[in-house]
Amino acid sequence: MQIDANGVYYKELNRQIREAVAAGSDRIELVNVNGQYFIGDGINRPVTITINGVPGNDLAAFMNGATIIVNDNGQDNIGNTMNAGKVVINGHAGDVLGYGMRGGRIHILKDVGYRVGIHMKSYNDNKPALVVGGKAGDFFGEYMAGGVLILLGMFTDDPHKPKHGFRFGTGMHGGVIYVRGGVDEAKLSQEVGVFELDAADRKELEGYLQDYCTDFKLKLPEVLKEKFVKILPKSKRPYGNMYCPMPR
Repeated sequence: MQIDANGVYYKELNRQIREAVAAGSDRIELVNVNGQYFIGDGINRPVTITINGVPGNDLAAFMNGATIIVNDNGQDNIGNTMNAGKVVINGHAGDVLGYGMRGGRIHILKDVGYRVGIHMKSYNDNKPALVVGGKAGDFFGEYMAGGVLILLGMFTDDPHKPKHGFRFGTGMHGGVIYVRGGVDEAKLSQEVGVFELDAADRKELEGYLQDYCTDFKLKLPEVLKEKFVKILPKSKRPYGNMYCPMPR
């Protein structure tokens, strides 16, 4: 079904979406979206929501199994505490993407802002993944505790912009970050190090990238032409020395 969001207040728009999902719609198309907040938040069914226009902040927050496809740019806080499902952004996206993300996948075609992947985590087989096709701002992977971040640096409207910003991996203590073509080690935080990929890494990376390439109709061999490196934390408790010891 189709919902026209032109001039519709965000609460009313989300009410219409929830009613459509509850009625059994498995495909919903939103047209004329212009900054409405909270689209797709908390949806627990495998419905596909296609958005024409630019959605507002907190897209897909707490989402648990739906698929959201945005045929334009996204804003901030996409996938906040997302548990399962997928978000595909056919453009740029903003800051604080995947905050506390616990599962599912977020695919961004172009550049992203600051603090992407902050506090991402995984539990057992629930492993989140966030792939950025363009470039990233400061604090990429900040306080990351689990899951997978991938930075390609390929699809950008600003070819002279650095691939990533400063304080890369600040406080990271779990998970892995894969970067195409290497990183600027002067911009890495002291908590992380750069490592070569092994056979298991390459298999995992190709699986994530194949899914990404399918979403954007890209050719996987082109993405894999450049060498990838992985960023890992040096410690599971980078700030352990800042806490008082437990009494015995």
